[in-house]
Amino acid sequence: MDKKPDEKKGFFKKLKEGVDDREEQFAILSTFVRLGILVWSGGILTLAYIKLPPALGIPEQKLDPTFIASVFTGVLASFGVQTAKKGGANGGGPAASITKADMERLIEAASRTAPAQTIRIEQAPLVIKTDEGEPPVKPTI
Repeated sequence: MDKKPDEKKGFFKKLKEGVDDREEQFAILSTFVRLGILVWSGGILTLAYIKLPPALGIPEQKLDPTFIASVFTGVLASFGVQTAKKGGANGGGPAASITKADMERLIEAASRTAPAQTIRIEQAPLVIKTDEGEPPVKPTI
């Protein structure tokens, strides 16, 4: 009558016994890893923007939250959450509503009213000339 004492099962053993399919085990594990990274990056971002009370004795940290914010939005995107941009869902503002015909009309109007300058580039040595008969300027390289 050998009775084995109940072993304490860790997270991975419970996962292995509870789910038979190996791909499903990896999917569950990757979800937990992404959730951990999401909580970590959210916490760091929160600490970057709040001021802790001096009673805690934690010195204020000066950090650039750009990298942490990109990690946070990347993990959110892996869960299917997309961030909204100013100017609409497609990220465009007023410029997104300009059609090709509008753009061609604007270019034509600008070419009629804007002053034009022609620059001629010759092969070595480089010579910059103007149409007014000024002597050429040789740049130093």
